[in-house]
Amino acid sequence: MPQRKNKGWQIRERLAQLAAEYMAETGSQDFQLAKNKAASQFGAVESFNLPSNKEIQQALVTYQHIFRADTQPEQLKKLRQTALDAMHFFKKFNPRLVGSVLDGTADINSAIYLHLFAETSEELAVFLMDHHIPYDEEQKRFHIKADEYEYYPAFAFLADEVPVHIIIFSNHGLHHAPLSSVDGKPMQRADIKAVEQLVKG
Repeated sequence: MPQRKNKGWQIRERLAQLAAEYMAETGSQDFQLAKNKAASQFGAVESFNLPSNKEIQQALVTYQHIFRADTQPEQLKKLRQTALDAMHFFKKFNPRLVGSVLDGTADINSAIYLHLFAETSEELAVFLMDHHIPYDEEQKRFHIKADEYEYYPAFAFLADEVPVHIIIFSNHGLHHAPLSSVDGKPMQRADIKAVEQLVKG
């Protein structure tokens, strides 16, 4: 019995490593897709052996320390500066930085994710058009409760050749963050002042 448990743990750890490698190489923040890719690559489809999102996040940090120690910190700094510039640009919409650029796991292939707040998404569309910024319209799905999702309007564009995704919440949503896909708690958000400190850091 202990041997089976140990083998299961080894499989789980290896799947977390493969999923983390996929996320590092592609810049994806989709944990479920990373798990599926890892399971397919490893030939393990037993759902009880799939790692948690938190385990994958920890494996990603380890992967970067081992394989990207000479490049990832500088890349993260550049992404945070680009994010800060974008936040100043969108200052009237109370921007908040979220995701890997905030938590420190962003790398060369990562995108910047910002939460903006307005009465309607049309306000953002007009703002982008007025500033002659080409964009694509999207929808992003978030957990708002453990078993409940909602879709939010979003826009994607490039800033200094970095993909930027802005997700639009109502002004009421400023104080009600959706749940994190990593730990199920309200997402960490950082305002301009906090990101300025990270950049100076």
